[in-house]
Amino acid sequence: MKAEFFKYQGAGNDFVLIDNREQNFPAEEITLIERICNRKFGVGADGLMLLESSDKTDFKMLYFNADGHPGSMCGNGGRCIVAFAKQLGICMNETSFEAVGEIYSAKIDSDGKVSLVLTDVDRIEAHEDYVFLDTGSPHHVTFTDNIDEVDVFSEGRRIREGKPYFEEGTNVNFVEQKGNNAFKVRTYERGVEDETLSCGTGVTAVALASYHLKKTNNKHITIHTLGGDLFVEFDYENNKYHNIILSGPATYVFKGIIDID
Repeated sequence: MKAEFFKYQGAGNDFVLIDNREQNFPAEEITLIERICNRKFGVGADGLMLLESSDKTDFKMLYFNADGHPGSMCGNGGRCIVAFAKQLGICMNETSFEAVGEIYSAKIDSDGKVSLVLTDVDRIEAHEDYVFLDTGSPHHVTFTDNIDEVDVFSEGRRIREGKPYFEEGTNVNFVEQKGNNAFKVRTYERGVEDETLSCGTGVTAVALASYHLKKTNNKHITIHTLGGDLFVEFDYENNKYHNIILSGPATYVFKGIIDID
């Protein structure tokens, strides 16, 4: 059996997207998803998403990491699937969708920029040399003075698997401040088990952590990643971050046909 797929990328974070409203794709086949995401033997992607029907919102997003296993919320993936839904005619420039038990809303600007509203954050753990918080996915944030010299793969993997995360693991973000409201970020993503060109929930975590540590007093943050710039804005009231919006490009790359037997 063959399936049509679409490739999208958001600031270099790339995904295979499949319209699964007919329920033809075998979502339980972990090895199949892993093979599709493999950059040597498949299409190649940081993750795979299925767009499915929903009786609550315009559609449902099912996200799988590159290792084939279901993942937590993916910010850039969420923005890309919104652009995909518009391409399919499911929505126009505003939409809402289900993902990992939550309902998300998003808008598409006239220039194609997709802005995604993420869930509120009311807990940030500030430790001596890092910050931990969950922005839909868990994130470890550590600041450095020379991000270009960080061995993101080795150091990220060490932190991802070590105390206090162990088997559940975490995403790991290395950050260098570039201005009052600008930061450069490199991220090691669990499930991909490598550095990615950007991570949407990761840059969101960095923006909130930077504000929490008083490295900036700005609530509109520019994040520089290896794949391009992303933007995070938020409100902060009563010790809670809300109206958290992740914005940036969500670009169609190509489509094709893949054998899923």
